[in-house]
Amino acid sequence: MIAIINTGCANINSVRFAFERLGQTPTVITSPEQLAGYERAILPGVGHASVAMKRLVDNGWQQAINEYQRPLMGICLGMQLLCESTEEGNVQCLGKIPGEVKALDVGSLTSPHMGWNNLSVQQAHPLTQGLHADDQVYYVHSFAHTVNNATLVSSEYGQTFSAIVAKDNYAGMQFHPERSAKVGTRLLQNFVDWQL
Repeated sequence: MIAIINTGCANINSVRFAFERLGQTPTVITSPEQLAGYERAILPGVGHASVAMKRLVDNGWQQAINEYQRPLMGICLGMQLLCESTEEGNVQCLGKIPGEVKALDVGSLTSPHMGWNNLSVQQAHPLTQGLHADDQVYYVHSFAHTVNNATLVSSEYGQTFSAIVAKDNYAGMQFHPERSAKVGTRLLQNFVDWQL
């Protein structure tokens, strides 16, 4: 059973529909007490990091996520909230994945980074099964996790940044797998199949 955490900072329907296309029946949960009853969980997110982080703390999600021992994956802003800190609002985040989130240094490119981009696998992991060098995924973001030992897959837009990260039972995807066609479907299936 998959829980989709609804903190009020994401369009959760597209994520729910993506899992339903895989034959899963995810449940949208609105209370931290519900989380422990699920085999795996998704933390989606859009918007401003400081607002989303405040909602997580104020509504008791921080403790529930800290105590969760099963696979939990953040998507887009949800991934960034799992990291140590972010420059967006200069806030401390959940600290489950090592590394900082910083504003993308895009140079002369347009910000936010929006559209399709290639993936580069840095480390083999159950979440990267079946990925190829020419695979592309769909991004919408202005901030990104700096590449470090937690980086499984990177992308490049003005700079190299983390596309997929993982540490213990926590993982994150900076792009939107639910909007990334066949590649995104494969990655969501990898999450469903991920055994710790």
